[in-house]
Amino acid sequence: MTLKARREREKQERYEEILDAAEQVFFRKSYEQTSMDEIAKAAGLSRALLYVYFKDKSAIMRGVMARAALSLQRRFEEALNKGTTGVEQIDGIGHAYHAFSAEEPDYFDVLTTIASFTTAESEDEQTLTLGNCRERINQLMVEALVNGGRDCSLNAESVRNPLQTAFYLQGALHGVIMQTRGPRSELSTYPDSAELIKFTVSMLTTSLRA
Repeated sequence: MTLKARREREKQERYEEILDAAEQVFFRKSYEQTSMDEIAKAAGLSRALLYVYFKDKSAIMRGVMARAALSLQRRFEEALNKGTTGVEQIDGIGHAYHAFSAEEPDYFDVLTTIASFTTAESEDEQTLTLGNCRERINQLMVEALVNGGRDCSLNAESVRNPLQTAFYLQGALHGVIMQTRGPRSELSTYPDSAELIKFTVSMLTTSLRA
């Protein structure tokens, strides 16, 4: 390995170590209650060296968001590869999103805050990576919907605008998942969370079937 390649690898390892440390502090205390000094201490770095890798705390959070988006992207890719028809693929993606919310709740919460999170004044590495992941996630859903139209497992009329349909499905399922995560009154009756999600995915998929 060349000296340049080794330095690049070490730089990337340090970058990931900072994000590891930031996640621990963010998820324990919240983003708002965390300082750069605390992140530097958790990472075993000086504050000055921390700024060499990230220009501010929001850049670090965007790095964490990019990690979360990449994890979700991988789940969607796996679901797409497993399905043999478009309807199987879109159904699998729905269940993959639910699994993501249940198995990686901190990452799920992080992605939920993207819309209200402060954007960078200028594009940085974290912003670009996050944007690419989010675009890829949408593309995977669109690909599944287009496949369903081609193989006739989905109603072509229902998916005549695949991108619009993808956003509709995301929003509908996300809303139901958020309902299952909220506080519950002892005076009200609630359906089983897992069963409700299965029912929602089934209903959404059925509504698109050929």
